[in-house]
Amino acid sequence: MPRYALTLEFDGGPFMGLQRQSHGPSVQQSVEEAAESVVGHPVTLHAAGRTDTGVHALAMRAHIDVARAFDPFRLSEALNARLKPDPIAVLDCVVVPDDWHARFSCLGRAYEYRIANRRAPLTLDAGRAWRIARPLDAAAMHEAAQELVGNHDFTTFRSVHCQAASPVKTLDRLDVRREGDMVIIEAAARSFLHHQVRSMVGCLGLIGQGHWTRADLVAALHARDRQKLGHNAPPEGLYFVKAVYPGED
Repeated sequence: MPRYALTLEFDGGPFMGLQRQSHGPSVQQSVEEAAESVVGHPVTLHAAGRTDTGVHALAMRAHIDVARAFDPFRLSEALNARLKPDPIAVLDCVVVPDDWHARFSCLGRAYEYRIANRRAPLTLDAGRAWRIARPLDAAAMHEAAQELVGNHDFTTFRSVHCQAASPVKTLDRLDVRREGDMVIIEAAARSFLHHQVRSMVGCLGLIGQGHWTRADLVAALHARDRQKLGHNAPPEGLYFVKAVYPGED
């Protein structure tokens, strides 16, 4: 069965997350139903990562197996036509080897979190950023964020519902920068715990507002206790931005 790698962009607002859910719509369900209507048989979508309710994706990698060969461009066009009006788009579609797997072949994942640092309510970015009215010190946030880079036990920043076998992860990068009234946090690692990025961002937000210090963040990390978490940032500011595979930059 030919295997097709898809690059998906989606607005997570209407969905209960990427993975199929019994209690509401999901990105996986929408893509699988669209694909079935194109190829004529049930398919299963495998993705590079999961996303929570309200979390977005700029370039989520995924794959499907189909019974016969399709021209990749025509397949992507057909999927996009059938995905309407859901806010999901297939940005790219390519044939990949049978042993390529969107999740298990992935060498790294990157997320971006957007904080709108302004007093005025959000209009264009409503549902797509976390608004913090109090001025943020992005430089202090970046300096403190470096305490989380490296190999650590991230129990404090892990959801109680996380299914990962171990809370120990290696965070490759956690950068904070300001672009006008938007504060952008970029995180990269081979893999992440459930809620890890949102939990780290929530604590960095406390630092940016002056409620926490760098030492408070270190203490929370070393506590290895979810009860010591300062804040869990809301999902609407989080974006899956990149998945890295062998032979790709």
